[in-house]
Amino acid sequence: MNQSSNGVTLVLMSYNYMGSVKSVLFIVIFLVYVASLIANVVVMSLIYLDTTLHKPMFLFLFSLIVNGLIGSTAVWPNVMIILLTDDNKTSIEGCLIQAFLMITYGACNFSMLTVMAYDRFVSIFKPLQYHVIMNPQKVTKLLFVAHFLPAVFILGQICLSSQITLCKYTVHRIFCDNLSFYSLSCNDSFQNQISNLYGLCVFIVFGVLPLFLIILSYFKIIMLILKATRTARQKAFETCTPHLIIFINFSLASFFSVIYNRVSPDLPPEINIILSINYNLIPPLLHPIIYGIKNQEIKQSLAKIKRMPVVSIRLTARKSAK
Repeated sequence: MNQSSNGVTLVLMSYNYMGSVKSVLFIVIFLVYVASLIANVVVMSLIYLDTTLHKPMFLFLFSLIVNGLIGSTAVWPNVMIILLTDDNKTSIEGCLIQAFLMITYGACNFSMLTVMAYDRFVSIFKPLQYHVIMNPQKVTKLLFVAHFLPAVFILGQICLSSQITLCKYTVHRIFCDNLSFYSLSCNDSFQNQISNLYGLCVFIVFGVLPLFLIILSYFKIIMLILKATRTARQKAFETCTPHLIIFINFSLASFFSVIYNRVSPDLPPEINIILSINYNLIPPLLHPIIYGIKNQEIKQSLAKIKRMPVVSIRLTARKSAK
């Protein structure tokens, strides 16, 4: 039976327990989301305009930022609308689309972090061959694979999920994801088992495997750094620290989010909100902040933009007006 043709809707139950917290939550989400948009657009503009930043590391950062903006925009504008209107219902199709965007965001994030770890690995272990190994053709292929493969595999997961029969229509989250949608199924049929097995394979390929590869690459990097000179250690730490911070934060957020999905009936809804914010609202804000603070090339590029004639004239005019 085509459930959507009968006007079946799903209810996002977490909003029913918020009460007076809704207005505070709206303000927090709005401020963080807008700050994230502004900060990310600034860094993306710097990378696009400054040709000295047209390097693999910054192209990967640009891609990571775009993915983060897609992931946050797939959720938070809709969350803010629900907080304002109290209309916490969604269609099955809308829920599946949001689930697709959310899982793709997570998988592509891990894929990009793996590509960035590989880039750092090559730059430290083979600095003289770096530009030969990380040539434009290879960078393009890495970017394509990091986005295309997760999207295709997850589309298959969503197609399988769309075929399951639903017996429950209340989602105990503030947005839809595949695990919460799957929990609405009627029984443990063969079709459900296939969908669950496929989802487990996707999780291993785009979650566990990237995690293992990144940890392995950093283990080797740390072993090399310990044997290097003080100057080399400092340079290596400066190169790897931003990526490592982002990787650790996103890995922990993803881990706790998966655990929450498995035991959500036993946990208060407030934890759902905190984990959701830390999963795909905070990471997109961290990308420009951490790379902007830690990366000297980004700082220098921003300083060059400020020294441009048009910008200088505007800054002078503002000071004069004051």
